[in-house]
Amino acid sequence: MVEVGRWVDSTSRRRSSSSGDANRALRRLAVAEAALEVVDEVGPHAGTATIAERAGIPRPHVYRYFSSRDDLDAEVVRLAAHDLNSCLRPHLTRRGTPSHVVEGLVLACATWADGHPHLYRFLAARGQSRTLHRARMGRSRLLDEIAEAARGYTNAAPSTFPEGILVGVMGLVDATIIWWLDQRDETLESMAKRLSRHVLLLLHDALADRGIDLDPDAELAPFVVE
Repeated sequence: MVEVGRWVDSTSRRRSSSSGDANRALRRLAVAEAALEVVDEVGPHAGTATIAERAGIPRPHVYRYFSSRDDLDAEVVRLAAHDLNSCLRPHLTRRGTPSHVVEGLVLACATWADGHPHLYRFLAARGQSRTLHRARMGRSRLLDEIAEAARGYTNAAPSTFPEGILVGVMGLVDATIIWWLDQRDETLESMAKRLSRHVLLLLHDALADRGIDLDPDAELAPFVVE
């Protein structure tokens, strides 16, 4: 015979646990979003106390939802990368030459950085760690999207752009944009156009090493962005 009382108690505990997990996830996200806002406003060295104040919780409570500051930083990187990626993706669904595709992506990236200089520096700095590097190099950053586009347009094998090549190009993009953020010695448009030429040179060279000739005048069809 089924013990109804015990079954009801067990079901209630499972439901309570599920509800508690959902609430904890929401509170964790709220703290991460508060941290994102603070870093965006004051810079990468924003203190935990300031983040807790923005989230409306006592400082020690931050670590109820994150195991460490690195854990919190990783979530801020994920949120910032998602926002940046939302600005990049529309440029991958437009028809154009390789230079038009790359220029659109680089300009969108630079424009986002101009609006969020502290967050861009945060992404560049935290992306150097092995853990957060994958978050930046997944499908959430500029250069992986360029690589995916090149593969689709040339029917190249997935190994066309090894991770090391993308890391090098990403370093060029980050260094150039951060230099411009610090110096502002030319217009954003001029910097983005120059950076686009440099990115294209590196990507064309990487393709040529693998026997792939990407016609600079070819009109590239947009590919499907997942």
